[in-house]
Amino acid sequence: MTGSDTQRSEGKKPMEADIPGGSGKKNDEWVIEIIKMVERPEIEPSKQCRIYEVPHPLRKWNEEAYTPQVVSIGLFHHKNERLKAMEEHKERYFRSFVKRSAINSESLVGEMVGEIRKMEESIRGCYEETINLNSDWFVKMILVDASFILELFIRDSSEKRPSDDPVFVQPRFSSIRLDLLLLENQLPFFVIEKLYHLAFSPSDYNLLRLPLDCFSYFNIQRIEDHDSRVKKDSIEHFTDLIRTFQLPRLENLPKRDRPHIKHLYSATQLHEAGVNFEVCTSKCYLDINFEKGVLKIPIIELSDLTEVVTRNIMALEQTRYIKNAYYTDYFNLLDLLINTRKDVDLLFDKKILVNHLGDNNAVKSMINNLNKDIVWDRTRDDYIDLCKELNGFFENPWHRRKATLKSEYFSTPWRTASTVAAIILLVLTFIQTICSIIPLV
Repeated sequence: MTGSDTQRSEGKKPMEADIPGGSGKKNDEWVIEIIKMVERPEIEPSKQCRIYEVPHPLRKWNEEAYTPQVVSIGLFHHKNERLKAMEEHKERYFRSFVKRSAINSESLVGEMVGEIRKMEESIRGCYEETINLNSDWFVKMILVDASFILELFIRDSSEKRPSDDPVFVQPRFSSIRLDLLLLENQLPFFVIEKLYHLAFSPSDYNLLRLPLDCFSYFNIQRIEDHDSRVKKDSIEHFTDLIRTFQLPRLENLPKRDRPHIKHLYSATQLHEAGVNFEVCTSKCYLDINFEKGVLKIPIIELSDLTEVVTRNIMALEQTRYIKNAYYTDYFNLLDLLINTRKDVDLLFDKKILVNHLGDNNAVKSMINNLNKDIVWDRTRDDYIDLCKELNGFFENPWHRRKATLKSEYFSTPWRTASTVAAIILLVLTFIQTICSIIPLV
């Protein structure tokens, strides 16, 4: 007897056994639930800000780089039991933030709750994941997290930090500051801006100056609050801000219309072919150029923070800025230049890499792992041209012969002296030979 015959003999419809809740009334209830799911209204994605979960293909290479270690901000990690210890400190900072304002506490709290309720749908639309928090819990979470961030910034900028504040005890404070940069640990900046304007007047604090001061270590170009790159309406969240720190001005960004770079000779190969490596004076990592046989690269410091910050900026570009992944282009180029420890040694000797990791093998592994499972759309045009020039330089036989001659005969002062002496001796011998032949002729 077949499976369908068995079902008929037992008086059941085909597939009925697969429906949770069995048959009859319970089945009707299940159908109603499915209809509710179909009719559930879609939350409109926000155009102001988008906060994504890190795609699994990226996350699997270094889970901790994307996961907050001390404090949860926003929706993705608010249920993480390991981070519950900070909840009390966040609420303490919320109380301090409310009391810091000149506005009556009860009145201010009422206004802030009301504004977040008005923005609730917009805030929910900023997150890629569906949020299963009811309205009251959602509003409270956003209110406490945004107030905590503002109070943290204000205390950090103050010359008189409370000496007994456990939040600023190291290494906790450094970990909190790093947690605030993680892609999955973000609040929309417009929420922070709204609460700031409700609590303070513009003369009290400079809203843009606060995060610039707190994250000054990452602001390698020393971008100021009046710079067009960090206007309030151009910052989506703090991961976005840190990415902005790395980029040149918008008008200086090249086009990205050409296919992904597939090949470039390594740093040691290029050096052996005669390419000279020099430090570029630019403070922007991305300003790499090749001219007259010299490849100029800005200094980059590599530490334990580097991988965390880099991975989160690259994850942001993979999800939000796939067509403008300029930061990812840079680390792809670096990855192509570094294939072995010798490549790291060379760039270290040329003062281009500053290694705070202690081991050049660790640098090689970090750089090579950053680009695993990255999805490539396009690459910036000037990097394509740069790679073609470098490959062409390497493949020119004359350059390799000249480089070999230099390395074998002129690589050290002693070799240079010996080579020059040998040439002089050869010339004198030749002259002596000619002089001895002339009388015979």
